[in-house]
Amino acid sequence: MQIRRALLAGLVIIFAVSGRASAAVQIQFWHAMPGELGRQLGQIVAAFNASQSAYRVIPVFKGSYTETVTSAIFAIRTQTHPALVQVAEIATATMMAAKGAIFPVYKLMHDHGEAFDTARFLPAVAGYYADADGKLLSYPFNVSTPILYYNKTLFRAAGLDDKVPPKTWPEMEKAAQRLRDSGVRCGFTSHWPSWVNVENFLALHNLPLATQSNGLKGLEAKLELDNPVLVRHIAALAKWQKTKLFDYGGRGTKAEPKFLKGECAMLIGSSGLLADVRAHAKFTVGFGMMPYWPDVPGAPQNSIIGGASLWVLRGRPPEEYRGVAKFLAYLSRPEVQLTWHRNTGYLPITRAAYDYERSSGFYKTNPGTAVAIEQLLLHPPTKNSKGIRLGSFILIRDVIEDALEDIFSGKKTAKAGLEEAMKRGNELLRQFERANQ
Repeated sequence: MQIRRALLAGLVIIFAVSGRASAAVQIQFWHAMPGELGRQLGQIVAAFNASQSAYRVIPVFKGSYTETVTSAIFAIRTQTHPALVQVAEIATATMMAAKGAIFPVYKLMHDHGEAFDTARFLPAVAGYYADADGKLLSYPFNVSTPILYYNKTLFRAAGLDDKVPPKTWPEMEKAAQRLRDSGVRCGFTSHWPSWVNVENFLALHNLPLATQSNGLKGLEAKLELDNPVLVRHIAALAKWQKTKLFDYGGRGTKAEPKFLKGECAMLIGSSGLLADVRAHAKFTVGFGMMPYWPDVPGAPQNSIIGGASLWVLRGRPPEEYRGVAKFLAYLSRPEVQLTWHRNTGYLPITRAAYDYERSSGFYKTNPGTAVAIEQLLLHPPTKNSKGIRLGSFILIRDVIEDALEDIFSGKKTAKAGLEEAMKRGNELLRQFERANQ
């Protein structure tokens, strides 16, 4: 009898636990974080899931940023889309135009009683994803900016000071020549070619990418890629390409192996690359800010952010949105922000996290970790360095990179290539403007 009662009691407990587990609302979260970054993201999601039993966020890797957002758009048509999707910063204008498909984050958090104050976020971050009234439409998540990585081992072998990275483009040229003379196959490379060598280059030199404050003030923006400073810079890269002082590595992240394998001694790349560098580099890595041309007045100004934000999509059951709001509130916790920042190289996005990290001594004991945020906050942003919000910018970036490849391969001059990209890009802007008037 006692055994029977014990068995019944055990079954009651099992069914109760099973009932709670099955009652957890599942929330699909589509993302574009590969490799080590995906592992770090998975750990944060797992920690949220373990912190409560009502909701279970399910991270699903969908490929590149473009593949991820494209998958989500197609899924909306069949109502199989996720509640939460990671979207690259350059698609912000496109997402903003899809008003019926998105659930603005500020409204989501208000509707579900979650504390959410835009003032908690760093202005250089919040302004990128906010509307004209300063209300956040998406949640800033993986925020990065380009920095200089360099191979200290190769620097020492070439007789260069491994404690002092090049600060200007003339210094980059000299260092690259010394490295090549010592037998290194290439001086430097960069990934995300347009983001690094056009978009951030212009911001760092306080020059416009487009009118209307780079599109932040309206759909009437026009590209200004014929800027003589930009033309000179791209022409210099093309010249250096011939002797491998610079070596074009391809679009997206394709150039990274050139640095990680020691083929190129320097890389201008995302601060979010830090996790992969730690995992795969077999040499000591140094860090520096992006180079600038010293004869340009006001340079260096500040860099702009890249990465992505999290957009909430409409059309899911109400209970999922309660869970999404709690998940975003969890991501805002300083301890979660710091874990993400320290383990990936992405920047803290809240004032509390940044202030704590600065006062804790972490930046002093971990050289290089402060470079990205110091560069981003180097000076108060101007109309040229607040960010970019251009319609169809995913396509426009492809147009710019078409031109860069033609220039680096010698098919076109820098001036002709950039002028052609400006013409094609402006046509895409006008198409976007007409579609969203």
